[in-house]
Amino acid sequence: MSFLLRVSFLTALVVWLGTMVFFSFGVAPAVFSALPVETAGEAVGAIFPRYYGFGLVAGIALTLSAIGLGRGADVGRRWFTIAGIGAIMFAMTLYAAVALQPRASALRQALHADASPPIGAQEEFDRVHRAAVGLNVGTLLLGLGVLGTTAAALRQ
Repeated sequence: MSFLLRVSFLTALVVWLGTMVFFSFGVAPAVFSALPVETAGEAVGAIFPRYYGFGLVAGIALTLSAIGLGRGADVGRRWFTIAGIGAIMFAMTLYAAVALQPRASALRQALHADASPPIGAQEEFDRVHRAAVGLNVGTLLLGLGVLGTTAAALRQ
């Protein structure tokens, strides 16, 4: 059972971190450099539901696997700490997925509609975008912390 939990945990961690790194430093910059800003925003916006979906599934798997590993290990406290960090990462991803991304999408559509955009729409979009980027960076940094803590936990 411990082997399956480790595989589940490591798979979730690798998928989650890999998705964040590839999207943030590979896909998004490439799309915005190859397409006009409006089209790039639409393309990236179409990717976000799957991006967040990967994070949410990985977050559940990572957190539950870490709890399972903590219940059967001498270093259980470390695994429970990892599970707590995973739960925080999950919450950050969930908030970005259900609150920020839909609002940003609606604002982006309003900004690019044929009629003039609502007053303050660009400022609100910029604020929502900054919040989403901040959550993504925070989730990535916490994930890298989990990676380091995991390396130490698996070494023992």
